Amino acid sequence: MKIIRSTVDFNDHIRTHKGVLFYFATTSCSVGEALEPKVQKLLHQKYPKLEYCSIDMNLAAELSAAHQVFVEPTILLFVEGKEYLRKSRHIGLVELDMSIGRIYDLAFE
Repeated sequence: MKIIRSTVDFNDHIRTHKGVLFYFATTSCSVGEALEPKVQKLLHQKYPKLEYCSIDMNLAAELSAAHQVFVEPTILLFVEGKEYLRKSRHIGLVELDMSIGRIYDLAFE
């Protein structure tokens, strides 16, 4: 897991990895804290070619605002430099798995 704190780091990850999932949350959000390990496990088990990056919205407020992320948790999935998926607030793992799976199959299979 990578921790992103700046726009430069964010853009570098998009440029250097074919697929990146960014997880925006804060340490004060119990939902975000509970969901993050489940999302990490899902990526590790089913989507190993995706890079996982965590962003603390309190430490990277400008980055969050630049990508219009104002609700926590928010997940952004970038493939080949383009945003393909955005999920916020009420994120179900089954739905997230299906959404990532469609994109992953097209990009990596």
